[in-house]
Amino acid sequence: MLTSWTGKRDILKNFLSRHRKPIIKLLILAGLVFLAINYYVEQVGAKYIYPPDEVPEADAVLILGAYVFPDGKLSDMLQDRVTVGYDLYIRGKAAKVIVSGDHGRKNYDEVNTMKSYLKGKGVAGQDIFMDHAGFSTYESLYRARDIFQARKVIIVTQRYHLSRAVFIARELGLQAYGVSSDLHDYGPVMTKYKMREMVARNKDFWSARVFKPQPTFLGEPIPVFGDGGATDDK
Repeated sequence: MLTSWTGKRDILKNFLSRHRKPIIKLLILAGLVFLAINYYVEQVGAKYIYPPDEVPEADAVLILGAYVFPDGKLSDMLQDRVTVGYDLYIRGKAAKVIVSGDHGRKNYDEVNTMKSYLKGKGVAGQDIFMDHAGFSTYESLYRARDIFQARKVIIVTQRYHLSRAVFIARELGLQAYGVSSDLHDYGPVMTKYKMREMVARNKDFWSARVFKPQPTFLGEPIPVFGDGGATDDK
């Protein structure tokens, strides 16, 4: 066994030694493509990001989900997203709100938590649509188009994430705009999030522009122009 592994290791070392320059060139090229796609997605999405008072009116405000603590408390990021979404609704930028997030487990529920918060602020339940299967940014936008039949949306999330969300929406044919929900300093964790976002931009560039895979779940349409109570599960 040891001899077999040693032989394979030697073959690999010899291969790398003989092809070192082409491999280095390939890695450099891959890195440049990675950075170029990241820049492109960020720049395309940024063109459609507006302040709350200037964003065009839409069919719905789409609030993207984030972490909810086990006791039901919204994380700072999610609290800020819902706060900005509520502000846009009150301003009359859209008559309906879609809250999209992860409700794939009985003991974890982003969307009912967001809806409860909005109802507590006075938003009518019929104006709030819950997307229980918004497991990713791509899936949330796909379902906003195909399940909720929205054609024009205002996406609400933090700025580091917003360009990608708007890019995906536009690639899927939605007339999408973005409003940032950066109401606080979220601390050192943002460095990790921003690095991860670069990978996500590359992934979703191919998903939204080329492959366009269906989300985990689809189902019967629930037009956002109707009653949000149709999405209630409690």
